[in-house]
Amino acid sequence: MKHEEYIQTSKDSLWLPFTQMKDYDADPLVIAEGKGIKLYDTEGKEYYDAFSSVWLNVHGHQKKELNEAIVEQLDKIAHSTLLGMTNVPATELAKKLVEITPEGLTRVFYSDSGATSVEIGLKMAYQYWLNLGEKRTTFITMKNGYHGDTIGAVSVGAVDVFHQIYQPLMFESHVVPYPYVYRHPSGNEEACVQDCLNQLEEKLKQYHVDVCAVICEPMMQGAGGMINMPFGYLKKVRELCDTYNVLLICDEVATGFGRTGKLFAVEYDGVTPDIMTAGKCLTGGYLPVAITLTKEKIYEAFYDDFDKMKTFFHGHSYTGNPLGCAVALKNLELFEQDNIVGQVAGKSVYLAKLLKDVNALDHVGDIRQLGFMTGIELVKDKETKESFDASQRVGYKATLRMRELGLLTRPLGDVIVFMPPHVTTKEELQEMVAIVKQAIDEVTKEAYKEAVSIK
Repeated sequence: MKHEEYIQTSKDSLWLPFTQMKDYDADPLVIAEGKGIKLYDTEGKEYYDAFSSVWLNVHGHQKKELNEAIVEQLDKIAHSTLLGMTNVPATELAKKLVEITPEGLTRVFYSDSGATSVEIGLKMAYQYWLNLGEKRTTFITMKNGYHGDTIGAVSVGAVDVFHQIYQPLMFESHVVPYPYVYRHPSGNEEACVQDCLNQLEEKLKQYHVDVCAVICEPMMQGAGGMINMPFGYLKKVRELCDTYNVLLICDEVATGFGRTGKLFAVEYDGVTPDIMTAGKCLTGGYLPVAITLTKEKIYEAFYDDFDKMKTFFHGHSYTGNPLGCAVALKNLELFEQDNIVGQVAGKSVYLAKLLKDVNALDHVGDIRQLGFMTGIELVKDKETKESFDASQRVGYKATLRMRELGLLTRPLGDVIVFMPPHVTTKEELQEMVAIVKQAIDEVTKEAYKEAVSIK
């Protein structure tokens, strides 16, 4: 097909995720190929992949070693079920994951996406207590938390624009604040942290006998607005969970595998959750494999004679897919060989310096960065932190302007996501940030003039 045919066919036949298709019809885009950290559309125009193809890519596109790992596995077997048996790559990968994840996580359950890994964690937490003779039915989650789009994951989600419409389908969760320092009334980190911890402890005091687990995104919330957790906070959450005898689930789907400058974000506070989910970056952005890891005590609560009915009755057709596990193994080998986590940690310091110029713009209220996870919050008034009216869609327009300038990313409301592949060079970071700065400056100034004229 030619470019025009691809565009028309996409408009006629596709329904894209998290996309208002009326917007897509106005500004369609079809990607044809990728190389390094660049993407190319069906007209041959190139773009920086500034959000790692939705937070997945590690080594860039068309990484020779990852391509070869898949081809090599294809010569053996493409798929073999994990129901009642296993396969070689799934077994080898599980061993490797237990070695590199936080100490105490000893069991790996495979799935195919972040949402399903969370769904599994929730079901495990619920059945864990049931198998111990306790019927607990609720969870504690955090405001602006996003854990995926299956019903269980939505039930512990707290981003109203995504989740509120599905309320009648959801089970009950208690919502406590995430320490969003920029938007806390005090504007003070210490006061924000203490307030959030107090509210969490109050919920635990009141409901702990019915709470299966507290679930959170450690150190950096993703889809809720790229909100960074103050260092030390997660450790306090772990202590409260221990005090009130509830499980802790850490959702590392977005933060895991080096994105934050640590292999896993929980390492910043030295925390081992009872259950940890991960997925993005596990295969280097190649194939859909996700994982739910647990402590041995969780596994042991399910281990019994069949007639005791403690089996975890959950699975997916492609659980432990050999192709996905093989490329994940090669990806983790490259992590060690190329010191990927160290690269991110080092270059994130340089990125922080580049972002200072962006932060100086008139309508940038806050920049939240940890490693290569960055959120740039756009505001109408920098002094008062007043937001632009949602109807102006400033974040969306800014990303469209970035596309025109040769860079792709997606906004979270008026928060611009900047999350390049781990291997992005300093020179590439400089070029990408320059585009982001130009687009934000142009679009926000125009939006401010429009807002003032309307007023």
